[in-house]
Amino acid sequence: MKRFRPGIAPTLVVLVLLPLLVFLGFWQLSRGQEKQALLDSYAERRAAEPMSSEQLRTTADPAFRRVHLRGQLDAEHSVLLDNRFRDGKVGVELLQPFHDQASGLWLLLNRGWLPWPDRRSPPVFTTPEQLLNIDAWVYVAPGATFQLHADPAGAPWPRLLTALHPDTLWTELARSGFGYELRAEAGPGTYETNWPVVAMGPEKHLGYAVQWFAMALALFGLYLYLGWHNAKEKHDGSGHESTQHV
Repeated sequence: MKRFRPGIAPTLVVLVLLPLLVFLGFWQLSRGQEKQALLDSYAERRAAEPMSSEQLRTTADPAFRRVHLRGQLDAEHSVLLDNRFRDGKVGVELLQPFHDQASGLWLLLNRGWLPWPDRRSPPVFTTPEQLLNIDAWVYVAPGATFQLHADPAGAPWPRLLTALHPDTLWTELARSGFGYELRAEAGPGTYETNWPVVAMGPEKHLGYAVQWFAMALALFGLYLYLGWHNAKEKHDGSGHESTQHV
């Protein structure tokens, strides 16, 4: 049986790094499963018929549910979400308050993405004044939304932000509104509405998991090699010394 002498330093490194690499691999697998469940839920709810805004108000789990709206946009309080990319092009997403006639509820409607190639001039958009019939779906972010910078309350409209929580807007406007963003489906008054559900798909998490597990396997293989290699050198060195003294 081969002797195994890896040394103290390599053993300590492996004891620290190997569990960490394995943990990261399983964490990525878990994240991939969560994303897949999210996509499955999204597909199921997107296939359902749109509910009314009254039904939406009383729904316990509104995420990704479709809703039919009929009402008007508030053109005076527009928000432009910056640094939104489509096909490698930079642009903004246009969000505006929408007043639904049936329920009297205010909702924050994302009308879609529009390009902003020239930063020296503001993005150009128009707002329909007539009543609109719009189908949309509720977007619930898969994690906390961080806002890098924000215009203070009372700043001129439209506002350029990196993120916005609907409740923040309703508080400033003193309105009773729905607590999640709604993303419009293609229809009247919309721009590009090819929405990604998640920024990173399950397949990418699986790829990262494979990378972490491969690194763990490589580290363990190197540890075994060093242990057997060091043991062999010590064994050969001790045998050579004993031959010289005979």
